[in-house]
Amino acid sequence: MSTIKKEESYTYAFDSNACNTCEARCCTGQSGYIYVTKKEIENISIVLNLDVSVFVSKYLFKKNYKYSIKEIKYNGSYECVFYDRKSNGCSIYNARPLQCRTFPFWDYYRTRVDELKLECPGIIDV
Repeated sequence: MSTIKKEESYTYAFDSNACNTCEARCCTGQSGYIYVTKKEIENISIVLNLDVSVFVSKYLFKKNYKYSIKEIKYNGSYECVFYDRKSNGCSIYNARPLQCRTFPFWDYYRTRVDELKLECPGIIDV
């Protein structure tokens, strides 16, 4: 099965094999927002076997009118609270938010491919 992903209208492709060695740069580094929808909140709550209200209070914070997943500070860097350093992966991978599932194909990076290449070693010019 091919690990190269290409999205129409993007000038790059993504080799997901790079995730095995990149030290989760998309889940760690600078602080940011990982927005979640109501349905994603419900799905993650199920995966964690938590009541939605408990999940929201423990793992989310409100940014304006949206919810975002909390981060933790580790060795001067920020990381998603669901990043698992031991496995170098996401502890809620099967229920991860759309924002995470669509990385690196974000509108922000359409015109910032050089910046993306610094963050993600799986970026390939096409």
